[in-house]
Amino acid sequence: MKCNPLLLQLRCSACACVLEAPGEFLYNCVRCGPAGTLEMLYDYPKLAAAWARLTQGDLKGMARYASWLPIRSAASLPPLLVGDTPLSRVDRLAAATGLDHLWIKEDQRNPTGSFKDRASAAVIAAARDRNIQLITAASTGNAASSLAGLGASVGLRTVIFVPASAPEAKIIQLLIYGAEVLLVDGTYDDAFELSLEATRQFGWFNRNTGYNPVTLEGKKTVSLEIFEQLPQVDAVFVSVGDGCIISGIGKGFQDLYRAGLLAKVPRLYGVQAVGSSVLSKAHERGYLEAEPKACTYADSICVGEPRVAHQALQLVKGSSGGFITVSDDQIRTAQLQLARTSGIFAEPAGAAAVAGLVPALQAGLIAPHEKVVGVVTGHGLKDIRGALSAVQQKACHISSQPSRLADELRKAGVV
Repeated sequence: MKCNPLLLQLRCSACACVLEAPGEFLYNCVRCGPAGTLEMLYDYPKLAAAWARLTQGDLKGMARYASWLPIRSAASLPPLLVGDTPLSRVDRLAAATGLDHLWIKEDQRNPTGSFKDRASAAVIAAARDRNIQLITAASTGNAASSLAGLGASVGLRTVIFVPASAPEAKIIQLLIYGAEVLLVDGTYDDAFELSLEATRQFGWFNRNTGYNPVTLEGKKTVSLEIFEQLPQVDAVFVSVGDGCIISGIGKGFQDLYRAGLLAKVPRLYGVQAVGSSVLSKAHERGYLEAEPKACTYADSICVGEPRVAHQALQLVKGSSGGFITVSDDQIRTAQLQLARTSGIFAEPAGAAAVAGLVPALQAGLIAPHEKVVGVVTGHGLKDIRGALSAVQQKACHISSQPSRLADELRKAGVV
């Protein structure tokens, strides 16, 4: 695992034991098993020195942060440009939500259309460092398509377990990339368990977040980019299902703080759908309880048994942030509002981060004058069915005859 000499230790999120970074690959804590997700700890003074060098270099995307990742070098990463996504100031959306300063981190612009490309790129680099030729994963769609697409760019074989209910566009994307797709008659949690069993039986390399610690390291690069693009941020909003994205974002800001580059970690706010709100309830109650029948139309955050629960809860609490729950209707409204005020088309889970802004403002969790960033995690074209459920109006059919145009437009209410 120690392909980067600056990686020193691994810490279990469940029992807090600290291990010296071993030579062999470890998925999770030797004491706690799968419940003990691992956090990677570095030589932070040397990371700070590496930061000074990377800001003067000309590498693009995640390659820019190779010295901050558990990989040998930037050459290990796939050739597609992952990262360098815009941090767009959205003044019209800010005004609509009651904020003075709002930015959207557009991670739907990554190569396969989602934030998950960051994790997949890091895992593929780790696999290439070890001459591994096959990677498996469980996913509701985005993690799978990112692994399949980036894997195809370097000739890796990918075997994907996906709930049969996943959006058709995401399944088609997998097949286009050449992945071997296994549709599971069950939930995401069922698919996750099957992928772990395949890993145990056949010795495959597993990409799953909440299992492979490299995924969080890839995801933390979004925080490094936000820091470069906007050094002072008060609060960051992100949709939450498994807890993996918000954990990666929190880890990135924590690493910047530990390296002495960031004076204060931004407050992290996780936004969950009411029908899939395990972590929100755990944050409020003080204990974790799975919800086997989690349900929301935002499929990417429909998770009943979060795999990165401990880290997500710890990082949110440590940032003085919190969790917000929103209804599916609030997510639909946010999806439309985001698109119509900023031109950004997000899938439902990506729009959930925006849906949390108004409730957070009303609850006094954020103030109007603060600098707030919302992270859009997936492109709207990933889930056309979800987008259609948010749109009320219908397209109007008109004649192709120019002579009838004026009457047709009046009939349609356009003029």
